[in-house]
Amino acid sequence: MAGRGKHRRPRTNPLTRGIVAVGTGGAALTLPLLGATHASAAEPQSAPAAQSVKQAAQPAKSLTYTVTKGDSLARIADRYDVRGGWKQLYKDNRAAVGDNPKLIHPGLKLKVKTTKSLAPKKTATKSSAPAKPAGGVAQATQASAKTYANNLDGWIREALDIMAQKGIPGSYDGIYRNIMRESSGNPQAINNWDSNAAAGTPSKGLLQTIDPTFQAYHVDGTSWDPYDPVANITAACNYAAARYGSIDNVNGPY
Repeated sequence: MAGRGKHRRPRTNPLTRGIVAVGTGGAALTLPLLGATHASAAEPQSAPAAQSVKQAAQPAKSLTYTVTKGDSLARIADRYDVRGGWKQLYKDNRAAVGDNPKLIHPGLKLKVKTTKSLAPKKTATKSSAPAKPAGGVAQATQASAKTYANNLDGWIREALDIMAQKGIPGSYDGIYRNIMRESSGNPQAINNWDSNAAAGTPSKGLLQTIDPTFQAYHVDGTSWDPYDPVANITAACNYAAARYGSIDNVNGPY
């Protein structure tokens, strides 16, 4: 993945137009350099440089960015003028992104340090402001507003958020590894040939839980359908925590 950056060269001729290409790894960004067209051409030669130094000295502002389909760290870093480009953005979010900076999933939350000026938030007048809800209601509303992608990545992330609320241990990598071994990521998977199936309780869903185990370790607030991806993941992780300490400790049939 190629990084992108921007810089401005001091003007030598107020009516000169030029282009500069910057970038690494074969990717380039062309920026037009436009000369002055009015009296500002008479300004001291040091003014543009001083202005650039002043802008560089401005502290970066932090914001939370939600990754969308087609995004890349380079594109996000360029959009928000991140100092240090995509490499710095990756460094700041490595715990969330993982070991592969080229693999970022839609719905992933990134902390972005932007040098762009952000528009101030609109504030409601006192007469039109709604009544402030109680703390618990406000937290519940904020949690319910969060959305997840309807795919394996989204199911795992939603399950992890629920598990965090319930105190159930487990990591993204541990859940993903076991899902790929048990069902290859198919939430409708069912085992109709092993001993559990012979006993009338076939293993079902992403993490192949049998009905008695799913019901015994079902997590409140999730579906009672064992094929529901999030319900299946959370119940299986709850069971793995009770028996093995964590789903991360499971490396084979369990």
